[in-house]
Amino acid sequence: MNTSDKVILRDLTQRYLDICRKDVQQERRALWRRHNSLKRNRPLIYIRAFAFDELPQSRCVCQDPFFHDYEHSFRYLLFWDSLNDDSIFEPWITVNAIHRCAGWGVDIPRRVSDDPRGSFKIDYPIKQLEDIEKLCAPRHEIDEAATAERLARLQEAIGDLITINVDRAPSYRMWTGDISTNLGHLRGMEHIMMDMLDHPEWLHRLVAFMRDGILRTHEQAEAAGDWGLGAHQNQAMPYAGELRDPAANVNGVQRKELWAFMAAQEFTCVSPEMHNEFLLQYQLPILKAFGLVAYGCCEDLTRKIDILRQIPNLRRIAVSPFADVARCAEQIGADYILSYRPSPTDMVGYDFNPDRIRRILRHDLEACRNCHVDITLKDVETVQDDPDRVRRWVALTREVIDSVWH
Repeated sequence: MNTSDKVILRDLTQRYLDICRKDVQQERRALWRRHNSLKRNRPLIYIRAFAFDELPQSRCVCQDPFFHDYEHSFRYLLFWDSLNDDSIFEPWITVNAIHRCAGWGVDIPRRVSDDPRGSFKIDYPIKQLEDIEKLCAPRHEIDEAATAERLARLQEAIGDLITINVDRAPSYRMWTGDISTNLGHLRGMEHIMMDMLDHPEWLHRLVAFMRDGILRTHEQAEAAGDWGLGAHQNQAMPYAGELRDPAANVNGVQRKELWAFMAAQEFTCVSPEMHNEFLLQYQLPILKAFGLVAYGCCEDLTRKIDILRQIPNLRRIAVSPFADVARCAEQIGADYILSYRPSPTDMVGYDFNPDRIRRILRHDLEACRNCHVDITLKDVETVQDDPDRVRRWVALTREVIDSVWH
């Protein structure tokens, strides 16, 4: 590899490991373990996104494109640590295994905006009902040679400094495994809502096909020993007293030892009854195999908390910027973690207004006083090139927590 690239990566690795060795990491592990086990704690702060790419710290300088993702990851983590939230930084970096099957057998073209930060429109491949026949059932199969080549290149550069975790868990997880996201990509939200009324049996067939395919890959991965303790997913820190801690390269674990995450963003405008009928009933068989479950991302779940109680291992519920926080808090109570997600626009997006931030946070946290609550700042698309804005928000949020949470 290029000598200068190696020097850059090794310097970033050493700096990141210095963060991982801080005593505060163990303190945070204890806090999250207690919190996710429904024991009374102060609200924890988790920064999930902070418009890093518009900041000068994000600029990658390695010449070899292969190393850009890892360089960017290290720079991202180093800046993240400077925000002083309650996130945990683990002493390893992950290489994702290369899967031979990572789709549904059809192309899903995107018409992308000319603006580098713009949106895209999907050309849904299931245009006619008979197009369902084009889909292929997924399978769990890793390209071992390509994965080993990827691992060897990173090992040569930094493998003597840091543990390199290979994530061999199936491709169908998070957004590719919650059914909802890929259903939207395959058919389109507007068509799905019409199908619920016009073609309900056909839609049930499609969602059942997706459920069975995802389940199959999960079962195949478990039989192959490819689920590992690095595969926890809960949109927060995955420590909990009921589960084994995250660890690198500890494979052969069962799904019941792991967190699972699912959302239903494409069903935001769907009634609780139809959400239950056309999605949740198909998500349940997948979720029940896991130890603990986190549910929800940006969708408003205010009217759907009752149906979510069917998930026997449910532990975390997202309360998005579009939800009624007080109504959600009343329903969730102390039964689950309330993952409170204030609007990134109100918090840091287009200015930094301490009075407005305090007012919103104090109002919502007062409503959550009887809950197990943490605060997630996510989907921050801009901080107007201000590298200090999110750090200031964290400090201000801690002040509000201290004033409300006695």
